Amino acid sequence: MNELAPNLRNWASELDEVTLKQALVASRLPILAGPVALMPDAHLGIGATVGSVIPTESAIIPSAVGVDIGCGMIAVETNRTLGQLPDDLAPLLERFTEGIPAGLGRWHAEAGDLARSWMADHPNPSLTTEQAERALVQFGSLGSGNHFVEVAVDERDVVWLVMHSGSRGVGNQLATKHIRLAKAQEQGLEDPDLAYFLADQPEFEAYIRDMLWSQEYAMGNRAALMSSALLAFGRVTKGKAAAPWINCHHNYAARERHDGRDIWVTRKGAIRAASGDLGVIPGSMGTKSFIVRGLGNPLSYNSSSHGAGRRMSRGQARREIPVKKFQEVMAGRTWQAGDAASLVDEAPQAYKDIDQVMADQADLVKVVHELRGILSYKGVESSRRPKKRPNTP
Repeated sequence: MNELAPNLRNWASELDEVTLKQALVASRLPILAGPVALMPDAHLGIGATVGSVIPTESAIIPSAVGVDIGCGMIAVETNRTLGQLPDDLAPLLERFTEGIPAGLGRWHAEAGDLARSWMADHPNPSLTTEQAERALVQFGSLGSGNHFVEVAVDERDVVWLVMHSGSRGVGNQLATKHIRLAKAQEQGLEDPDLAYFLADQPEFEAYIRDMLWSQEYAMGNRAALMSSALLAFGRVTKGKAAAPWINCHHNYAARERHDGRDIWVTRKGAIRAASGDLGVIPGSMGTKSFIVRGLGNPLSYNSSSHGAGRRMSRGQARREIPVKKFQEVMAGRTWQAGDAASLVDEAPQAYKDIDQVMADQADLVKVVHELRGILSYKGVESSRRPKKRPNTP
């Protein structure tokens, strides 16, 4: 860790000038309760840097949490080893494709019982009728971008299921509404995207309510996804979960106690890594992922990176990474090879070196298991109407 400025701590050995400039702007906010902490995967975001931890005492920045409120990871160790899997995993990929809606504009045709039960237990009066209905049918769906389902194998050859998803369209809509309200205040900030609500404002309470609800929705959505994935996995391999699920946010805010004070800690692309916390840090398609245990470093507000972090924007990756090179890196894995041109912005070349990221944060987390992906399933962007999908169990 090095101090880049009086209010900016940094764990990233690879940090470009644009990202540094953005982080310095955040470090000068008048509402901070301590230095901003940059994780090793830090890269340019909107307003707040992705891979940053922002402490505030009596204020909250909606855009720092972001539009995918509660986005995060879930992983489970199964009772199967690599040698117990079928030689051909294409049928398992097909099961995922059939049972887990993925991609922009794709979700369940009808709400399942699990979704209805969850929504009944988690009412939110802020939702419009349309938002509530959409939240029901999107519950247990994957989304697009870098969201994924992966089958991976650890150093013992034990098989894991790993996935990445968030609060879907409803979280995006709620976040967008509050970000717009915050920016409308015209606070004279260096970057209007860092507009905030103060604790004595009614808008603050409204945002906190919707943010916490969205975080719970994201957690439940990942659990529903894992249930679907385990069902598919069991039908193909006869395997099942063998250990408790690890389910953690990496785009969220929480009230925590640090240095004897109760503050809001916003993790924008960072996971909580308090002493003993288990977390999931993915690399990218074709690279490693890690199951980690937090070391509870107070300088990072008990946080660590959420992944490898992008080295290229999506547009840059599409322009500069040859599809053939992407396919070469993915050789030997089961994936949607026929959609390589659509997925090239998720190629490993677009991301930082995950091994370097993990080395940079040796004082934040301890590696418990190192995973290598053998099957990857992602949403592919499409203009087609959503297909009817079987509901999650």
